[in-house]
Amino acid sequence: MGRVFYEAVIWFAVGAHFAFLVFGVFGGFLAWRWPRILWVQIVAAAWLLVIVVFGLYCPLTWLEDRGREKLGRPALEGGFLDNHVAGVFYPHGYEWVAQIVVAVLIIVSWAGFALRRRRKVTAAA
Repeated sequence: MGRVFYEAVIWFAVGAHFAFLVFGVFGGFLAWRWPRILWVQIVAAAWLLVIVVFGLYCPLTWLEDRGREKLGRPALEGGFLDNHVAGVFYPHGYEWVAQIVVAVLIIVSWAGFALRRRRKVTAAA
């Protein structure tokens, strides 16, 4: 396979990572409009929590590293957050602050979802 293919693999892995991260963090707010996606967002948020707490190696990181390997580039040290998020969205060394902000955003989105559902049920009664 050619260079263009492996470049596309890398871009796909990074793009999918960003999309998953955004959905995992902000998907609860989308559920305010489309309630059926809440369960998918809960699974995504749980996966984010497991990856961070247990330091697991994400399959998308593996895919990005294989693409880099096929192009003769070294695998990146650390995971997606270390290489593509830290230093861009928050300063290196402040991961704990970012984790708290993310947790608060997810909890607020879920609480807002619950309040909206409660109002809807109360209004229907």
